[in-house]
Amino acid sequence: MMLICFGTRPEYIKIKPLLKVFHGNIDYTLLFTGQHTDLLKNVSADIRRLRIVDGPNRLDSIVQSILNKEELFEDVTSILVQGDTTSVFSLALAAFHRRIKVIHLEAGLRTYDKWNPYPEEFNRQAVSRIADIHLCPTELAANNLRKEGIVDNVFISGNTVLDNIRDIPTKYRDLIVVTMHRRENHHWIRQWFEKINLLAKNNPSLEFVLPIHPNPNVYKHREILTDVKVVSPLEYNSFIELLAKAKFVITDSGGIQEETSFFFKKCIVCRKATERSEGLGVFSFLCETPDHLEDLFNTINDDYIPNGECPYGDGYAAESILEYLLEKKF
Repeated sequence: MMLICFGTRPEYIKIKPLLKVFHGNIDYTLLFTGQHTDLLKNVSADIRRLRIVDGPNRLDSIVQSILNKEELFEDVTSILVQGDTTSVFSLALAAFHRRIKVIHLEAGLRTYDKWNPYPEEFNRQAVSRIADIHLCPTELAANNLRKEGIVDNVFISGNTVLDNIRDIPTKYRDLIVVTMHRRENHHWIRQWFEKINLLAKNNPSLEFVLPIHPNPNVYKHREILTDVKVVSPLEYNSFIELLAKAKFVITDSGGIQEETSFFFKKCIVCRKATERSEGLGVFSFLCETPDHLEDLFNTINDDYIPNGECPYGDGYAAESILEYLLEKKF
């Protein structure tokens, strides 16, 4: 039996298309690792649950909670993990200790800087050394693995997130969607928000909308955004509808770079590095510090339609993954 693992909203969004096509074709059960508890209302299948006992260090607590739970792996012959959270790394390590095969969805993403993003870059590199099947979203991701000496069972599938949005039409309205949450930006969220608010003030013809992240390091600075429409966190479908009609996007997210590319929109990425470099210079544009934001914003505002094709797939990744796994007899 395959154990399909998720705990965060992005993980669930990217495994959801697989659950649809696996039904009736692959014997699986779900494991919920507990980060975003509201996700359970969307899941009707039988599910195993992990309870993380918090200690002084959250990352240590996740690792220890997973490694010590033998019952999670009862009757399991393979596990499927998505992405690069610490729970993903811990599950892969625990499976390896039990000689259980590991399937890594969204394999091969790299910045080659272990501190950007932290701790995700270390996590995904470590999982690649453990995994038995590597489901890569792009040719570049697969090439990263090959350069590292990982050549067996590397499959280019496209990104499953696009399966969720393939039927949603793109529009361009006078709307700038903003998201900001990453750990690397917490120490200067205030400066980012000040620059974003200034842009909103100086561009009254554009509506700036920011779904505020509940993390206290972000939320406490919301009062700075006097000229931005700050809204509560949105359900995924509502957020995607907003994204689909934006003129362009300002974000520090990783995954949003994929969705904006599919919607044929440009995206300012407020980070020092991105593991999704396929779209750089066409769809996504790095902005390393708040001081660089205004010039980059003005450039993209004047030329906001990309000239290229989405590098992350065609919206039918789940079907190709099912076919590949059945061929491999997983």
